[in-house]
Amino acid sequence: MKAIEIKKGIYWVGVVDWNVRSFHGHTYSTSRGSTYNSYLIIDDKIALVDTVYGPFAGEMIERIREIIPPEKIDYVIANHVETDHSGAMPALMKLCPKAKVYGTQKCKEGLYRNYYESWDFQVVKTGDKLKLGKRTLTFVEAPMIHWPDSMFTYCAEEELLMPNDAFGQHYASSERFDDQVDQCALMDEAAKYYANILWPLSSLILKKIEDLQKMNISIKMIAPSHGIIWRKDPMKILNSYVPWAKNEVKPKVVIVYETMWGATAMMARLISEGLADAGVSFKLFNIAESDRTEVVKEMLDAKGFIMGSSTHDNDMLPAMAGFMEFVKGLKPKNRLAASFGSYGWSGGAAASIEKELKETGIEIAQPSVGIKYMPDENDKKNLYECGVNFGKRIKP
Repeated sequence: MKAIEIKKGIYWVGVVDWNVRSFHGHTYSTSRGSTYNSYLIIDDKIALVDTVYGPFAGEMIERIREIIPPEKIDYVIANHVETDHSGAMPALMKLCPKAKVYGTQKCKEGLYRNYYESWDFQVVKTGDKLKLGKRTLTFVEAPMIHWPDSMFTYCAEEELLMPNDAFGQHYASSERFDDQVDQCALMDEAAKYYANILWPLSSLILKKIEDLQKMNISIKMIAPSHGIIWRKDPMKILNSYVPWAKNEVKPKVVIVYETMWGATAMMARLISEGLADAGVSFKLFNIAESDRTEVVKEMLDAKGFIMGSSTHDNDMLPAMAGFMEFVKGLKPKNRLAASFGSYGWSGGAAASIEKELKETGIEIAQPSVGIKYMPDENDKKNLYECGVNFGKRIKP
């Protein structure tokens, strides 16, 4: 794949990682692969905005060579220190050792701790500008979106926003733009990305979007660091982020459970039958067999969570315990929840789930339900009614 001109004199020189299937230490599944996007701006001065993951440094450098000798780069803009975006910097900087590196103070600290190189670093803050010639880059600090060092780079003359990890997706494609790919797949990956990486930061993201609106800047293209570039309708992804950041929900329930010998799975199905008859849509997942990343994506716009586990050593089964810890970190707001589970000689799992849900700040819609061994006919009726009643709480 060759370098691609995304604006006159501005080129995508990133890489497509077709084979990656997990990210962030196996916490995120990337079934559609990913990209590491880097942007080369040719003007009186030459700037490279972000680099790529270290193993792909040679590929990025060869794309740059299609346009200019890398030695001619004057500035390297580091929007984010994480190594999937900065890993190629040591190899690149050997070719252009006189280039200045621009980033936040936290970025400077992080780059040094990662690579122990003494590059010529210029610390920037929100509103600082870098004039390239006909174009000027403006920097906008975006701490905790999604690391403390993060920032956006904006080119007013091109109405181009390069926000690094904001507005991206893990999506490998031979195409580079939103109008060239399947829209359902694109938005599915965008929602998955937000839910699993940015959801805990929703209040900060909402404020940053408001800050951008107050700056009254025109955005005709959003070029993130992962996935597809938004050129046809950049407002589509901005407008999607707002309800996600506000924790707006739909009358939908996600049921997540782990079962030992099938009793808890039966309980989950009986509850789901009640939800269905209450007219509420739902998704049902055995967390021990499901892709956690996909489960979290489904939870992003769901009003209700129903969590269940068989009891083992007076507590949850391990996959469910790990998932509940992950949910706590997501900090979901404006949700209702309930818990359930089967047990043998003693209970504990359902109550533990309810306790963790409360600690997460989620409202408990009804008391936890524990069943000894397999549900009898009366238990089945009660579980079905639990689903119906929960559904009534979910419906607007």
